[in-house]
Amino acid sequence: MDLDQYFNGKLAIIGNFPYNISTQIFFKVLTHKEQVVEISGMLQKEVAERICAGPGSKTYGILSVLLQAYYKTEYLFTVSEHVFSPPPKVKSGVIRLTRNNIDHLDCDEKLFMRVVKACFNQRRKTLRNSVRAAFVLKRDDWHEFSLRPEQLSVDQFVQLTKWISENMITSE
Repeated sequence: MDLDQYFNGKLAIIGNFPYNISTQIFFKVLTHKEQVVEISGMLQKEVAERICAGPGSKTYGILSVLLQAYYKTEYLFTVSEHVFSPPPKVKSGVIRLTRNNIDHLDCDEKLFMRVVKACFNQRRKTLRNSVRAAFVLKRDDWHEFSLRPEQLSVDQFVQLTKWISENMITSE
């Protein structure tokens, strides 16, 4: 759905998100982050935890970093499967995302998305190895290259993106 076609100005998205497409909904929200100031809703517990996870957590990943770059994320509470009839096979989680004050990251935002995805696509590898696999660089001496992606904060991913931008060899 093209939000601009139906809504003018800021909006909040509130609902019980279909579990099978909730991740895609949140990626769509990112493309409309200037418009969407709040998201509150229930989704599968594991996805809700992933969105709200912080650095160092096993569930911290692509969606965590990308959403937390622009939103304050809060895991509000768990909903047991037993309150539904018929009960689903999974627990649910209710979360709230509130737009933060960051309009633009201090780096190339398209490259930021590429860097985050490249790092987490090989999450068991060190950043040096996952970045080398995705980008051709002039050097590979970034000071945090020995870490794994789940150890970096959003700000550190911004710094990594800036470093890659300065050291990337492009095929022009």
